[in-house]
Amino acid sequence: MKNFQNKIVWITGASAGIGEEMARQLNQKGATIILSARRKEALEKVQQSLPFPEKSYVMTIDMEAPTTFTDKVKEVIQKFGKIDLLFLNAGISQRSYAAQTDISVDRRLMEINYFGPVALTKILLPFLQKQTESNIAVNSSLAGKFGFYERSAYSASKFALHGFFESLRLEEAEHNVNVNMLCAIGIKTGISQNALDGNGKPFAKTSAMQEEGIAVDDCVSQMVAAIENNKKEVIIGKGAQRFSTKIKEFLPELFFKMLQKRKP
Repeated sequence: MKNFQNKIVWITGASAGIGEEMARQLNQKGATIILSARRKEALEKVQQSLPFPEKSYVMTIDMEAPTTFTDKVKEVIQKFGKIDLLFLNAGISQRSYAAQTDISVDRRLMEINYFGPVALTKILLPFLQKQTESNIAVNSSLAGKFGFYERSAYSASKFALHGFFESLRLEEAEHNVNVNMLCAIGIKTGISQNALDGNGKPFAKTSAMQEEGIAVDDCVSQMVAAIENNKKEVIIGKGAQRFSTKIKEFLPELFFKMLQKRKP
C-alpha cells in the first residue's frame, strides 16, 4: 500500500499506545481513520488530537464480544463502502509464571488476542475479497516467535495469530488481500501496566523491557514503512532483539542460554 491518501483505515485498540500513534501517522498521510476500542471517551480524545480530526470516525468495539462484530462491520461498510487497511492492534499481555496462572487468564488472552481478531477478520473478509486490493496488518509480538518468562498465555495467543494469518495470506493472495505481521518488542507503551497477573488482576507495573525500549512513534514509523512496502513480516526492537529469531534458528542452544540469563 504505497499511498494512504484517501484510504480508509480501521484501527482496533486505537485509544492509546501503538494504535493511537498509528492513527495519528496515517491520518497525517491523508487516511480517514476509524478509531475503535472499548472506551468512547478515550477514543474521542484521540480523535481530537489527530492532525485532521474531521477525517476520522469513532466506533466502540469490544474484542471479547464477537457477537457484535457483524453490526460493526455493516456500520463501517454502509458509511465508507470499503476498508483499505484493517490494523488489528487491540490486545492484552500477561505477567505470571505458567504454574501460577489460572486457566481463566489463558482463556481470556486467547479471546482478546486471537479469537477476537480472527472473528472480526472473517466477518470483514467477504468485503475485502471484492476490492481491488486491501491489507490486514497484525500487531503481533516477538513473543509470537518464541516463548519467554511470564508470557506463556501471551505467547500462545500470538503464536496462534501467526498460524492463522500466515494461512490466510496464502489463501487470499488471489483476492489481493495482503497480510503484514508486525512483531514488536520492548516498546514504550502501557502494555505491562495493563497486563494480567496469574489471577487475572492488573499487573500495574512498568517492566524494564518497556522502560528501556524504543519510542512509540519510532515503532509505528517502522510499521507504516512495512505496510507501505507490503512486508510479510518485520521485527521491530532494539539491538540484538531484531536478530533474535535468526539466533534461535541457527544457534538454538545458545539462544536458550541467552534467554535463561535474562530476568523475567
